[in-house]
Amino acid sequence: MDSTRVTEQPTSYERPEPGVIPADTRGAFLSASAPAHGPGSTSSSSSSSSSSSPPSASGTAGPGAEHSQPHAGQESEPDTHRPRPAPEGIPLQPAGGQKPDVHDHPAADHPAADPSAPGGTSREQASQDHSVPAPDGPERRTGQVTPPGKPTPMRRDGDRLRFVGAATRRIARGIDLEEIVMGLCRATVPTFADTILVYLREPLPVGDERPTGPLVLRLRRSDRIPAERDIEGGFVPAAAPTPSELDSIGSERCTVRPGSALAEVLRGVRPVFTDAPAARAALPELLGNGAEPAVPGGQRAILAPLRGRRRVIGAALFLRGPERLAFEADDLLVAAQLATHSALGIDKAVLYGREAYIADELQRTMLPENLPRCTGVRLASRYLPAAETARVGGDWYDAIPLPGSRVALVVGDVMGHSMTSAAIMGQLRTTAQTLAGLDLPPQEVLHHLDEQAQRLGADRMATCLYAVYDPVAHRITIANAGHPPPILLPIGGRAEVLRVPAGAPIGVGGVDFEAVELDAPAGATLLLYTDGLVESRLRDVWTGINQLRDKLAATAQLTGPDHPPPLEALCDEVLDMLGPGDRDDDIALLAARFDGIAPNDVAYWFLEPEDAAPGRARRLARRALSRWGMEDLSDSVELLVSEVVTNAVRYASRPVTLRLLRTDVLRCEVGDDVPQLPRLRQARATDEGGRGLYLVNRLARRWGATRLSTGKVVWFELNHGG
Repeated sequence: MDSTRVTEQPTSYERPEPGVIPADTRGAFLSASAPAHGPGSTSSSSSSSSSSSPPSASGTAGPGAEHSQPHAGQESEPDTHRPRPAPEGIPLQPAGGQKPDVHDHPAADHPAADPSAPGGTSREQASQDHSVPAPDGPERRTGQVTPPGKPTPMRRDGDRLRFVGAATRRIARGIDLEEIVMGLCRATVPTFADTILVYLREPLPVGDERPTGPLVLRLRRSDRIPAERDIEGGFVPAAAPTPSELDSIGSERCTVRPGSALAEVLRGVRPVFTDAPAARAALPELLGNGAEPAVPGGQRAILAPLRGRRRVIGAALFLRGPERLAFEADDLLVAAQLATHSALGIDKAVLYGREAYIADELQRTMLPENLPRCTGVRLASRYLPAAETARVGGDWYDAIPLPGSRVALVVGDVMGHSMTSAAIMGQLRTTAQTLAGLDLPPQEVLHHLDEQAQRLGADRMATCLYAVYDPVAHRITIANAGHPPPILLPIGGRAEVLRVPAGAPIGVGGVDFEAVELDAPAGATLLLYTDGLVESRLRDVWTGINQLRDKLAATAQLTGPDHPPPLEALCDEVLDMLGPGDRDDDIALLAARFDGIAPNDVAYWFLEPEDAAPGRARRLARRALSRWGMEDLSDSVELLVSEVVTNAVRYASRPVTLRLLRTDVLRCEVGDDVPQLPRLRQARATDEGGRGLYLVNRLARRWGATRLSTGKVVWFELNHGG
């Protein structure tokens, strides 16, 4: 069956000359017209190769043979001379008129015979038969002059288009600012220029921001031809360049004065040769005084402004050394394309960086910066985003101190990984903190959160688990809204998944929530988490919960049956159970160690709202301090207790409660049935009262007042040292 053989037209950076075969279009090595004879080659193979008709300078098998038919009965041969795509290195060529040494090409030392090649010659030899360099001929990749080993300039529009396409693809691969600038430098040097200097505005404007102050350019990056090139893949190292004045030019910062030559060049937007009067006058301002003579003349430097979407954001200076051919007029178009793509990429990178910063700040402010120090409980937490590209989400955790030395433990998860999810999470977290301050039961807190989610929107769904720990009673009350159940790890016991009614997610509406009260023994650890820790594409949620329970039990065995594991190390061990494919969702983790308060460290009394109550409160407090060996605090405690109890019994209609707690500090709590909170004010000289809270504020370590559903609690703390 006849077939048409199409011979590919070669292209080169150098125009074809009579009797000269141009360089290969894809960067093949150039060699002499006669194949190099290595050891073991015979003259018969050489004569056989010489007898074949050499191709013409146009790359065809003969005149008019570009679309010639093969002889009858002869099968179409595969094109064994089709060159491979060139790597990004810069191959070298031998001196004009000399045959290359076979040892310069390791792949040609022992060429393998190719039966498909005429005369049994190898593919390397057949390729060399079509590569004849011109005397003092240039090499095609990067545009340097004709001496041996020097690249040559791009001479054809197709070469420039291919270079611009490859360079813009490399620039477009960058995401952040450094990657884009580095992509511009790596794509330009040494293919287009010997040296590049990239100046960017400082600070870079973001979006529609209008910069204030003078235009300041800072040298962001400069690249030059390296002294050595990688020889992997068969590339020959280039000769080390001699030191040049190009290695020392370029100031670190420059201020663009309004109306100056540099300002006019930047306003013009288009790249210009520096031998133009305006550009030559702008160089001292950009590079610094004394650097202008180091810039080569004769159209060997191009100054290209970098313009983003709305304003000039920098400049790029492309330089070629004196030993290299000068730029051509078409190279200004190449520089314009490089500058445009780089500037737009920098604009997008700055916007992306600002959005990432806003997302990080939003997520950071939505989560507690530090967990509070609560009486009778120790806390630890972790938060991991789903991925670096999605650093915001709807997972949150919180620990809220409550009256009576209690603490509320909250963990929740809003659907999604967007800024909207993070904003909704922040609103729900704020609502939960407000409801906790009202001392509502856990089921009531979830009910109000459900109503709040419905007010935010019909599709605002979230799961939440709310628990209240009482260190005095050693009890914990938990209510759940569609969240994974917590795990309790007692000392010397086995990790247990607590049986808490699941409930419906927040936002469903019309659903009642149920709370359960459970024992919280001293030394036990409660782990609250979101579903990102236990659920992924590789496992379902209950499989993950069982794995988490086993992980906690194994970690507890390392510290022995009498000592609980450290909280921080426990959190790290829990996160280590995640595999490479287990990070499909955000992860929020809150661990609480229940230390509790021993019964002998608590003193609790009821006082009738009568005039004798303050005196009785002083006697009871003195007796408790004497039993605890804290007589040095008696005077301060009696004075403060008397003032607070006096204010309580003045307005209360039911018995007043007095409680002393001995932990790392001494805490006193006075409760009554009046919801109005006391306020600190400066009493006048003629006032008979109003100085009680002033004394509390001056003598106590901390103090506060919290409103309850049945009244309020006023509390203060004193250090053991008085």
